[in-house]
Amino acid sequence: MVHTWGFIRSDNGKTAAGVPAVVFFGKGRDMKDSEYWKGVVTGVLGAAVIACGGYLGYMRAVPEKTGVLSDPAHTQKIEYLESLIDEYYLDEKDEEQLAEGIYAGLLYGLGDAYSRYYTAEEYEKENASTEGAYVGIGILMQENPEGGVAVAKCYEGSPAETAGLEEGDVISAVDGTDITDMELDDVADMVKNCGKDSVVLTIHREDVPDAMDLTVEVTDVVLPSVFHEMLEDHVGYIRISEFTGVTYDQYMSAFADLTDQGMEKMVVDLRNNPGGLLDCVCEILNEILPEGLIVYTEDKYGNREEERSSGEKTLDLPLAVLVNESSASASEIFAGAVQDYGIGAIVGTVTYGKGVVQTIRKLSDGSAVKLTTSNYYTPNGNNINKVGITPDVEVKLDTDLLNRDEISHEEDNQLQEALKVLNQ
Repeated sequence: MVHTWGFIRSDNGKTAAGVPAVVFFGKGRDMKDSEYWKGVVTGVLGAAVIACGGYLGYMRAVPEKTGVLSDPAHTQKIEYLESLIDEYYLDEKDEEQLAEGIYAGLLYGLGDAYSRYYTAEEYEKENASTEGAYVGIGILMQENPEGGVAVAKCYEGSPAETAGLEEGDVISAVDGTDITDMELDDVADMVKNCGKDSVVLTIHREDVPDAMDLTVEVTDVVLPSVFHEMLEDHVGYIRISEFTGVTYDQYMSAFADLTDQGMEKMVVDLRNNPGGLLDCVCEILNEILPEGLIVYTEDKYGNREEERSSGEKTLDLPLAVLVNESSASASEIFAGAVQDYGIGAIVGTVTYGKGVVQTIRKLSDGSAVKLTTSNYYTPNGNNINKVGITPDVEVKLDTDLLNRDEISHEEDNQLQEALKVLNQ
């Protein structure tokens, strides 16, 4: 399931920034099949002309009270639509799913790509995605057309990798229970909530004639978001895939390791990084920037909130930051701060351009609402929404590399350009 993150403030004080991010358990709803989306239609069909039936109540003038439900016409229309469902809809309706669809439809009606409603289950998954840690076995699953679920990704160092799972494996049973016809969410829940320390997965592997049973530990899984290595000429390379609750510690570990190896220059690769936690990116920038402003936000009332660097650990190495059109939100905060302070060169292509803030509030039933509430600005006061950050050195990835799953450092012309900048 891929969805859009915002720059989020939640009721537990966490703040996040980003665009597309993977939810580790689950899939998106199919608008053609789901009861949920029938409810969404019920919630957003405010301007539709109803062909069957004589309902005209929703055309009344809006009363002085504000709010959608303060107008009897809207509530009457919802009641009328539900009566149509009761009378004509082929299958049984699910009252709870219809209600959830109405809530989602209300947020959908804003026409804002970043505001949305989460069911309690969706909110739990969103938290797992944002925190970078969850209970499970350390794989990303996807539907398999022939039945069962396929291992789309097996995370490095995870219990699944230790047990011998590989990307491309197809799981057909969990603890002997056939899951070939089960929904992806249900399979994930079966593994996550098994109540045991391990599960037995029946897997099928290409070019292996017989099915295999692998015992996989179920535990707290920390997903890697930072990858590093030492390149030639003592250039430390750190790639950050997203900013989660565990990224800062992983960054500090990578930085310490490269420092021990004699790092003299550094490349931070934020290409295809969709964003993540604001707290995390600010913690990392606090290790890099001089004392001063990192980023600030302003809401519609002019209220301003600032994130600042202490300047106690200013980076004293030549720095290059790699970005592209999929570097968004928290990644843009990072690149914008580095660029505004002039402490490193931004290399690549113009970034995604997400400069708005979302606030997320958890409701009493476990569901949550995310609303766009503010703009954010780089230290120099630039709002990059729908504009992005223009690199200091613009260079596109070579076209013959665009559809490649793996690119060597030698082939990566954007990285090579960053290395040239560092050498200058």
